[in-house]
Amino acid sequence: MFSVRRIGLAIVLAGSLLATADCAPAAPKGVPDYGYVIVHAYPHDTGAFTEGLFYLNGCLYESTGLEGRSSVRRVELATGAVVEKRDLPPAYFGEGIVNWKDRLIQLTYQSQIGFIYDLATFKPEGDFHYVGEGWGLTQDGVHIIMSDGTAFIRFLDPETLKEVSRIAVTDRGQPVRNINELEWVKGEILANIWQTNQIARIDPKTGQVIGWIDLEGLSAGAARPDDVDAVLNGIAYDAKTDRLFVTGKTWSKLYEIRLTPKPAAP
Repeated sequence: MFSVRRIGLAIVLAGSLLATADCAPAAPKGVPDYGYVIVHAYPHDTGAFTEGLFYLNGCLYESTGLEGRSSVRRVELATGAVVEKRDLPPAYFGEGIVNWKDRLIQLTYQSQIGFIYDLATFKPEGDFHYVGEGWGLTQDGVHIIMSDGTAFIRFLDPETLKEVSRIAVTDRGQPVRNINELEWVKGEILANIWQTNQIARIDPKTGQVIGWIDLEGLSAGAARPDDVDAVLNGIAYDAKTDRLFVTGKTWSKLYEIRLTPKPAAP
């Protein structure tokens, strides 16, 4: 999400972090807590205010935010080059994206409208409406999965894009708010927690956080230290080769990482 637009508002985590946006307890005993090792660093467009990300057929698909700068784009992984792009009308703030069959689906932040494109050409094919804010999207092969900045995750019918169910995300009984960009990885939902360096591993059936991934320090080589909005956001997974990618808003790099277990809490 975009912190500048929230000044004055209450700021109410691949293989397996933060219970709330303002409190960062350690993972409870028995719940895995992971760090990371950088496997490879790829170029990333510093003009991309990353809101949505996924990997498909050798390419990254990315959605960028901010009014007047929002877009959907197909990106060459190795070079970071944008090979296909469609800009949103200036009034819209682009958010999460996901593929479904031959369509590309995109949320917007506060307009309560989403857009549907042809996945191959980015030609607009329609729109849809939802209540509340739009933040992140992913899919599990059955449903489109959506976050809205709260502690809830919605499950949408992929054909009608209407909500069919939702889960409340909790860590030790406490709600996990500010759930942002999403990725489906090996039967779990991975979720960026806005304005943190943490990714939550979420059980899609119960909503319980079953592990945390701590990416502290990753931004140091990719984000300008004076840019308070250059936060971690963007998770993509290549299921064929078991590769996990992460980046952030206006970061100069996109990273392939490998998770490393942290010592269990005493």
